[in-house]
Amino acid sequence: MGAGKTTIGRQLAKALKVPFYDSDKAIEESTGVDIPTIFEFEGEEGFRDREQKMIQQLTEMHGIVLATGGGAILREQNRKALKEHGFVIYLQCSVDRILERTRRDTQRPLLQTDNPRERLENLFAQREPLYLACADYKIDTGAMQSKAAVSRILEQYRSVNR
Repeated sequence: MGAGKTTIGRQLAKALKVPFYDSDKAIEESTGVDIPTIFEFEGEEGFRDREQKMIQQLTEMHGIVLATGGGAILREQNRKALKEHGFVIYLQCSVDRILERTRRDTQRPLLQTDNPRERLENLFAQREPLYLACADYKIDTGAMQSKAAVSRILEQYRSVNR
């Protein structure tokens, strides 16, 4: 959340000359409603069910860059699909930097709380071990511009996929 998945994903897709997909946007397009509305009516579990189906569909495509929501990693089926069908990049970012980037964003249901810092810290504690276990490459996107991050990712990707 706020680590730069969409920005970096778009730039990466452009550099690789392949289509870019964002699983959250694909869910919104397929349902006709935004993510906060899905959370409101179906709860997080309902959203995660939709997310799992979408990730399964998208990972079956070849030659794409896919950005997933930060919680996609929570389901083993998603981790398995991502690992089996792609080169997985963990865009790591500090809680402080994420708070700075998302402070005015009302479209992030998990941050609509009295204490967003505590929520992010709890999410990190839960998710980071899963991100690290799933990732083929990790990069700190809070410490660099997106173009620099894309260059490093491309370097790593090309070294592995020769």
